[in-house]
Amino acid sequence: MQVSSLNEVKIYSLSAGRSLPEWLSDRKKRALQKKDVDIRRRIELIQDFEMPTVCTKIKVSRDGQYIMAVGTYKPRIRCYDTYQLSQKFERCLDAEVVTFEILSDDYSKIVFLQCDRFVEFHSQQGHYYRTRIPKFGRDFSYHYPSCDLYFVGASSEVFRLNLEQGRFLNSLQTDASENNVCDINPVHFLFATGTAEGKVECWDPRTRNRVGLLDCALSSVTADTEIDCLPSISALKFNGALKMAVGTSTGQVLLYDLRSNNPLIVKDHQYGLPIKSIEFQHQLDLIISADSRIIKMWNKDTGKIFTSMEPEYDINDVCLYPNSGMLMTANEAPKMNIYYMPVLGPAPRWCSFLDNLTEELEENPESTVYDDYKFVTRKDLENLGLAHLIGSTLLRAYMHGFFMDIRLYHKAKMMANPFAYEEYRREKIRQKIEETRAQRVQLKKLPKVNKELALKLIEEEGEEQQLTRKRKQKNMPSLLKDDRFKVMFENPDFQVDEQSEEFRLLNPLVSKTSEKRKKKLKLLLEQEAKEQEEEEEPEGKPSDAESSESSDDEKGWVEEVRKQRKLLRQEEKVKRQERFKEDQQTLLKPQFFEIKEGEEFRSFKDSAKKQKLMKKTLGDRLKLEEKLGTLNVSDTTVGSKQATFRLKKVSYIYIRNFLLFYYFSFKIIHK
Repeated sequence: MQVSSLNEVKIYSLSAGRSLPEWLSDRKKRALQKKDVDIRRRIELIQDFEMPTVCTKIKVSRDGQYIMAVGTYKPRIRCYDTYQLSQKFERCLDAEVVTFEILSDDYSKIVFLQCDRFVEFHSQQGHYYRTRIPKFGRDFSYHYPSCDLYFVGASSEVFRLNLEQGRFLNSLQTDASENNVCDINPVHFLFATGTAEGKVECWDPRTRNRVGLLDCALSSVTADTEIDCLPSISALKFNGALKMAVGTSTGQVLLYDLRSNNPLIVKDHQYGLPIKSIEFQHQLDLIISADSRIIKMWNKDTGKIFTSMEPEYDINDVCLYPNSGMLMTANEAPKMNIYYMPVLGPAPRWCSFLDNLTEELEENPESTVYDDYKFVTRKDLENLGLAHLIGSTLLRAYMHGFFMDIRLYHKAKMMANPFAYEEYRREKIRQKIEETRAQRVQLKKLPKVNKELALKLIEEEGEEQQLTRKRKQKNMPSLLKDDRFKVMFENPDFQVDEQSEEFRLLNPLVSKTSEKRKKKLKLLLEQEAKEQEEEEEPEGKPSDAESSESSDDEKGWVEEVRKQRKLLRQEEKVKRQERFKEDQQTLLKPQFFEIKEGEEFRSFKDSAKKQKLMKKTLGDRLKLEEKLGTLNVSDTTVGSKQATFRLKKVSYIYIRNFLLFYYFSFKIIHK
C-alpha cells in the first residue's frame, strides 16, 4: 500500500504494488507469491479489479453493493460484488462503450451507449434489446418521472427515447451545432446540455421549452488564463436544486447558482486539458474535478485547494463511493485505481478493516514494474545476440517487444560486453579524483578563538561526511554553524587553556577516543568490502581480538595519564622550592598580638592547641576527651546516652605558684 500526503491529507493507494503479467500460469503466480514478500503482502481489495487493456467508465449502483466498469479490449463490462470482494460476471459487447447508466438499484437494468450509434439494454440475465439513434451519441441522461432517455451527440438535436412506450418522441432542437454532455437535476428534473460553443442550455421536460442559457466560455476567460481556441463544455453536474458545476475543454471549472448568469467561482486546473469528471462531496463541501492528468479537491465556497492526486496513467473517469472516503478511477491502464482518504469519511461497510489497517501503515512507495522480467525490443535482442530465441519459451511476445527473465538478460549482457566492469571502475576512479580536487580548492577560514578546536571539528566532520556518503545517510549539522555555540569561537573568555591541569589530564582520553574512532571506521570499511566479496562469510571478528584491542587501548590510556600526573608533581615540587627560597630571602619582622579582655596569656603553644581544638567537630572533641579520661559516655536502660565529666587534677606546684603570685601582688598594692 502506497501512502502520500498533501496539505496534511493522507491518501492511501490500495491498488499500488507489484503486478504480475497475465501470460504467467497460475502455478508460476503461486510460486512467485511464495518467494516474493512484496507480492505476498500487497493488498488486493477486490479480486481481479482490472481490465485487459483500458478502462473507460466506472460507476457504483445505488444500493452500493455492485461496482460496474467498462473497458477494452475486447469491449466488455465487468460487475464486481463488494459483499464477496470478487467479480460477479463479465459480458462482452459488439462495440466500445461511450458511457452507460444503471437504471435500477442493483445491476438488473443497465443502458449502454456505444460508439457505433447503438443503444443496448441489459437485464439481469444478460442482453435484452438493442436499438439505434440517428446520430453518433456522446452522452445521455435518464428522466425518472417520464421514463425518457435524453441522448446528445454530434447533432443540434436532443433525441428522446421513451422506455414505457418503446418509441422515440419528438426531439428538442437546440441552437448549438453539437452537444457534448448533459445532466438532469435530481430535485426539480431540469434538463441541461453543454454545447460545443461553450454554452449551457436548460430545458423544462414538462413543456419541452428552453428556460435558460449560460455563456460559460465567456465567463471562463479571466486575466490569468491563456486560451488558443473557444472553450467547449466537457463536463456537467448538478448539486441540489440550485447549484451546478460546469467543466470546460481548456481546464476550467465554473460553479453556478441557477438564479445568476455569473459564476460564483472559477477554478483553473492549470494544465489546459479537458475536464473529464466532476463530483460533489457533501460532508466537507468539496468539489472533486478531474482531467486526464490530475484530480483536484477544493472547497466550493472559497475555492481553496484541499488536496490533489496525480496517478501514474491518464484518467478517464472518477467515481466517489457514496458516504465514504473511497475514490475509484478508470485509467488508460489495465489496473483500476482505488484510493482511500480517512479525512473524507469512513471506509465502506464491506471493507471496514481499512480503518484499522491504515492507522499502522507508513509511507512505503512501490512501483508497478515487473521486477523479475525485462522488456526488450527486437533490436536489443540482436545487440545481445539472442535473436535466435524468438519463438521459444524464454521470450514472451508483448506489444512491440518481448519479456525475458532478468537473470538471463544480465548474463547475456555480461557476455556481450565483458569490459563493462572496467568502464565502471574507471568512471568511479574519475569521480573520486574529482572529489579530492574539489576538497583541495575549498578553503575554510578558522575562527579567531579556539582555532585548534575548530580545526579538530572540521576534520571530524569530513570523516563523518565520507562515512555517511558510503552508507547513504543524512549529514548531521556542524557545531561551527550552530548559533548556540557561536560565542565559543568569538569571545576570548571561552578560550581553552591547554596548560591547565584539567585539560592535560583529559587530553590523553580525548586523543585515544579519536584514535579508537578511526580504527572503528577502518574496520567497518574492511567488513563492508569483505561482505561484497564473500556474502556467506560470518560478519565481525572473534571475541579474543576485540578484548585484546580494548585491553591495549586501556593500558595505553593509563600510561599516558600516569605520565601527565608525574609531570604535574614535578612542577608542584619546583614551585614549592621557589616559594621556600623566597621565604628565606625575606627578612622576618617582629609581630605584636593583642590579648582580649578577660583572657590570660600563657604561651603560644596553648593558643595554637585551642585553635586546633575549636576547628574540630563536636564528635571529634568528645572522642579526644574520652581518650584523656575526662569524659565517659554510656547507654542507659531506656535507650538514651549518659555522659559524665571529670575535672582535671591541679598539681601542687601550680597551686604554690598561684599563691606566691597572689601574695606579692597584694604587697605591691598595699605599699
